[in-house]
Amino acid sequence: MSDLEGFGFVMPHWLYWGWLAVMPLIMIALGRWRDSGKQPETEISVPPVGEGQDAPSTVEYQSSDESLFTRAIDWISDKSGLFISFWTVNAVCFYFFEVIMRYIFNTPTIWVHEASYLLLGMQYVLAGGFALLHGSHVRVDVVYNYLPVRGRVGMDIFTSMFFFMFALVLVLTSWTYFSNAYSMGETTVETWGIQYWPVKGIMLLGSVLLLLAGISKLLKDISVFIRLGREAS
Repeated sequence: MSDLEGFGFVMPHWLYWGWLAVMPLIMIALGRWRDSGKQPETEISVPPVGEGQDAPSTVEYQSSDESLFTRAIDWISDKSGLFISFWTVNAVCFYFFEVIMRYIFNTPTIWVHEASYLLLGMQYVLAGGFALLHGSHVRVDVVYNYLPVRGRVGMDIFTSMFFFMFALVLVLTSWTYFSNAYSMGETTVETWGIQYWPVKGIMLLGSVLLLLAGISKLLKDISVFIRLGREAS
């Protein structure tokens, strides 16, 4: 008798991983199909700085200092963030299914909670590069906001050494976790017993994406810092 008999519907492991890989592509395709039938929106003119608008941020300055290499990394960071954003829908649907099964049919699942927290954990790690690209990471602004743009860029360059220390340690640690989990065929300790190595592989992928996003930002910061220095002289 299987350990999973008597628990009602239990999502197969292959279906879980396959759905996470395919579902965002379906949602993106549906979004493009829906948008293809819309009329193009009229452009709205943006007032110049000083007319109800804040000074340009470092992210806006960076947009004109991109190389082919940084554009490629930024594209990957942006699209990976878009891809995993649709995973949140799965968590909502999973927990809705759990509530129905638990409180209406009195047959709680053994996989929904584990599937959801693994999903959201993977989403959190993979979103690091996307967040860095769009300046969404938390920063301490006690001094930073009082500096001119070139000063803020210079501080970003200086503090990047701490970022790269963290990112490199994260990559190396994630590789160790992934290789160990894959070699031993590690699974979770819960009854569902799903494989752990894909989770730790995604942790490795997310740390590499974060590191690449940091390299792209550093290259753009250096370019902006040099350009602003030339403009000021």
